[in-house]
Amino acid sequence: MNMTHIIFKREFSSFFSTPVAYVFIAIFLIMSGVFTFYMGNFYERGQADLLPFFNFHPWLYLFLVPAMAMRTWSEERKSGTIELLMTLPITTAQAMVGKFLAAWSILGLSLVLTFPLWIMVNYLGSPDNGVIFAAYIGSWLMAGAFLSIGICMSALSKSQVVAFILAVVVCFLFVLSGTSLVLDVFKGWVPGILLDTIASLSFLQHFEAISKGVIALKDVGYFIILITAWLYAGLIIIEQKKAQ
Repeated sequence: MNMTHIIFKREFSSFFSTPVAYVFIAIFLIMSGVFTFYMGNFYERGQADLLPFFNFHPWLYLFLVPAMAMRTWSEERKSGTIELLMTLPITTAQAMVGKFLAAWSILGLSLVLTFPLWIMVNYLGSPDNGVIFAAYIGSWLMAGAFLSIGICMSALSKSQVVAFILAVVVCFLFVLSGTSLVLDVFKGWVPGILLDTIASLSFLQHFEAISKGVIALKDVGYFIILITAWLYAGLIIIEQKKAQ
């Protein structure tokens, strides 16, 4: 755990030693505001809630999180520092977890910095703060799922551009899997249980369930399992690259 903490501090510091964290946070805050007030019609709705804010998070994360994650392993492999990292008394699993937690913390910080929206909606009305808090938790968990996929794709390729494109494609499939656009394609020729399974893979389905104020074990478990699975897949990829 101590070595994981060291990797965490190294990675977290590296985000702020370059413009990466600042650019990510700035773009997230600006785009969140644009989506909330202009596309989400925050004032026109006349309701004291943050639905216009949270509804666009999956689409914000779809491009921003892979852009953040693409450097985690690709840069290490391209620069050759991964060989140096692996000579240290640290396991690949510790490095993987440390990198993930550092990036996930940046995502969490970005969400925390949107607190003026929460204050404003309380000033304008009487929202259900429990629902808003649950939506924040759901958004952070969903961001972690996007991130774990991005890190796995980064482990797969030395090219950050390739890692970014692969992560966007995979994440896009997870976002769309529960929509009628996808389900209508399978409806009628696949068993109902398989159709339900495809729908249950959707980020949107589980995030929307949590954002309604119900932090159910199945929804939280879904994101935790997904994060663990993709990080483990990335771990296997790195171990195979080491053996080559």
